[in-house]
Amino acid sequence: MGSLRRFRAFLEDVWKEMKRTSWPSKQEVYGTTMVVVACVVVIGIYLGAIDLVLAWIHRLVFFS
Repeated sequence: MGSLRRFRAFLEDVWKEMKRTSWPSKQEVYGTTMVVVACVVVIGIYLGAIDLVLAWIHRLVFFS
């Protein structure tokens, strides 16, 4: 029974902590999501360009 009491106390503590948490607004979530998506796109384009350049150099070196 002691472990059941500890588990209940844990859940109560979690509930209290969740009440004190400040959650972001919908606009903040949308804004930060757009920043993440934009960064992923930019980094993807950058890495794709680097890959193309390295593949081109690889073909020049090994298949010339």
